[in-house]
Amino acid sequence: MHKSVSVVLVFLVLVGCQPNTEPEAPPLSAEIIIAPDYSALSNVLAGDWRTDKAKARDAYRHPAQTLDFCEIDPAGQIAEVWPGAGWYSQILLPWIHANGGHFTAVAVDPARSEQAADLLSRYLEQYAEPELYGAFSHSILSATSAPVATADSQDAILTFRNVHSWMGRGMSEKAFADFYAALKPGGILCLVEHRLPSAAVQDSKAPTGYVQEAMVKALAAEAGFLFEASAEINANPDDMTDHPFGVWTLPPVKRSPRDDDERAANPEFDRAFYDALGESDRMTLRFRKPATAPTAEANQP
Repeated sequence: MHKSVSVVLVFLVLVGCQPNTEPEAPPLSAEIIIAPDYSALSNVLAGDWRTDKAKARDAYRHPAQTLDFCEIDPAGQIAEVWPGAGWYSQILLPWIHANGGHFTAVAVDPARSEQAADLLSRYLEQYAEPELYGAFSHSILSATSAPVATADSQDAILTFRNVHSWMGRGMSEKAFADFYAALKPGGILCLVEHRLPSAAVQDSKAPTGYVQEAMVKALAAEAGFLFEASAEINANPDDMTDHPFGVWTLPPVKRSPRDDDERAANPEFDRAFYDALGESDRMTLRFRKPATAPTAEANQP
């Protein structure tokens, strides 16, 4: 065999023995699902744990604008007083948890009634999802309850549509005093309440569910709070506030006459009319605990 041919054959054999150096196609990888960033309030508001019914009320309750007005820092110590079934808690808990803050639910006293006990039990069960809601505290507010939180521990206290209930139970002064004690110096009390026109007569028990803005400001001032700002975020100028069943005539409660109620025969009661009014006219107020205690001289007339 010719020498050059032998060399070529040897080369071909050696090449055939070499490992395949062609790059292999990467294996198919599973789809990577990135969880939403719940430190952003907008992502929390869009959360799939919030029902369509709950989200529909955003148009009346304006949670993003309200929490912005209240200057809530979700990395802080935040309490919500009388959260009920938790419409706002569904927003606050994930948001605060994702930002490293701590939430306290200040509930209605379960000893008050079977309904109150059931409400608290269902609330604690519903929000027992540490991955989403985090670990939170709960306490009680009643006419005879202990402090709602450790003194000077909370950065902000929120409450929505509850002042009339405290007035009805003769515990409004205690409630505001408890909030003042629990807040850090410089802490915020922010509240939303059904608003009674200033020209109307204010019943001390607020049986219609509506309260004058001046009344709320007076209760806060008596406890030591400084009024800081108001907003019309939750206003409804169409609400005339004079309804057969008080504020509960309107959505979302929609109280109507029973068949055995003499008002059922009243042709002027129009369920569709009250539904079209939407939810109540509400004040949104922000108060602040003074950063330093007032001096004796400052209290002199």
